[in-house]
Amino acid sequence: MTANSTTQPERVGLLAGSGQFPIHFAKAAKAQGFSVHCVGVLGLVPDELSEICDGFSVAPLGRVGKAIRLFKRAGVKRAVMAGKIEKTALFERFRWIRNFPDLRALSVLFRYARKDKTDDTLLLAIIREFARDNIIFESALNFCPELLVKHGFLTRRKPSPAQWRDIKFGWKMAKEMGKLDIGQTVVIKDTAVIAVEAIEGTDAAIGRAGQLCKRGGLTVVKVAKPQQDMRFDVPTIGVQTLQTMHESGARVLAIESDMTIMLNQEEVAKLADKLGIAIVALNADELKLRIAS
Repeated sequence: MTANSTTQPERVGLLAGSGQFPIHFAKAAKAQGFSVHCVGVLGLVPDELSEICDGFSVAPLGRVGKAIRLFKRAGVKRAVMAGKIEKTALFERFRWIRNFPDLRALSVLFRYARKDKTDDTLLLAIIREFARDNIIFESALNFCPELLVKHGFLTRRKPSPAQWRDIKFGWKMAKEMGKLDIGQTVVIKDTAVIAVEAIEGTDAAIGRAGQLCKRGGLTVVKVAKPQQDMRFDVPTIGVQTLQTMHESGARVLAIESDMTIMLNQEEVAKLADKLGIAIVALNADELKLRIAS
């Protein structure tokens, strides 16, 4: 994807959370000739984006209306979401003081999120609210598809037969959790579920598994939801994931190919080899064959 060959570069909005993904997106979009205008979530957005983007502002988590106004002021019609939004902030003490919702945020909650506040419900509601002002969201991966992991082994080490059994078992469990929009990661040992990711996030779930299974040898399975919307909440792993796995005694990471973002892929593969962790990227068709075998 490249920008239109006009006098002024086409503008794209970036609604940014934490982590490296927003930085990768901004650099990729700029390299393709787009003018990137970022609205970052206060307290989460990387400071580095202020130097990369053509426009940079911040807004508290609950100020949807402010984010919309900032994009409109910048002339943004197309936008993407990138980066992790720490949902735990919704349940902290004094959250209403720090993240007091504006009228547009209250509208989102009233219109779409009265029954539940799952990730899909909340993020789809935000997208719909922006669309009311003709700001249309698309997948950030349209600009940087190279971040999606391809099928195959990413490390020298490969899973053992017992670990393959854990992968197959964990894949089924993770898909069920994703279907319920609870989380995308499960941690398995000897075909038993040790930990399931929920609001705490992947690293915390892996850490909890390490506390519960001191003898290690854990297998981490991270998949896309069956109803995955590639505009948001795409499974993402990076160096921090491997460091947490190593500290928790996890030895295998199984991810879904062409549906998982891996940041700094070469660095991740080298670190995994150094730590003796096997990484394999699978697709659903292969897993069906392995499960049947």
